Parts: sequence; C-alpha cells; structure tokens
Amino acid sequence: MTDCLFCKMVSGEIKPDVVFEDDKVLAFRDLHPQAPMHVLVIPKRHVTNLNDLDDAALGGHILQTAAKIAEQQGYAESGYRSLFNCNADGGQTVHHLHLHVLGGRRMHWPPG
Repeated sequence: MTDCLFCKMVSGEIKPDVVFEDDKVLAFRDLHPQAPMHVLVIPKRHVTNLNDLDDAALGGHILQTAAKIAEQQGYAESGYRSLFNCNADGGQTVHHLHLHVLGGRRMHWPPG
C-alpha cells in the first residue's frame, strides 16, 4: 500500500522516532502523545485492522513487543495501557494495524 502512512515508515520513506524494530514489527513514538510514553507498534507487512489479522503468531509478537517496550521505558511495574482501535467507530484513523502503548500517567476507565 504505497499511500499508507505506516507502510511509508516501514519502507524508510518517512522517518519515525523508532524505539524498537525487528524483522516483524516497527515501534515508534506517536506524533500526538496522550501520555508521557505513547508508542505505536505496527506489523511491517500491511494489515488493515484487527479484523484482518490472520496470523496469531504476529498478533502475539505485537503484544509481546508492547510489554518489552513498557519494560524498557520503565513503565512495566507502575502500569501501562495497550489498545487497538478498529475501524471508524473504534477510533481508527490510520488504516494499518497498530497497537497503542501508553504509560507514565494514571489511566482512567472509561477512557472518555
């Protein structure tokens, strides 16, 4: 998907503030952070949303990466939030699967 913002980040056309990368995922700081730590974890291959994720191993890897990032950033013990938005009513604005990882402040429920 050449017009996908996150695919452009994976290809190197756009340079995000990377916090983690391996052969399956890219993780970078959100441009509009909602917490002191706000990182997005994306698969390197284009997957539109959670409904289209057909690879359980990749899904698990995304989640494990979120936990690793929270640990590396110092928020694993105090707590953090990780969430997927899916489609318009779920709040998804970039249509490439991404997991938000937020930490560094108290999270409330409902999120508001």
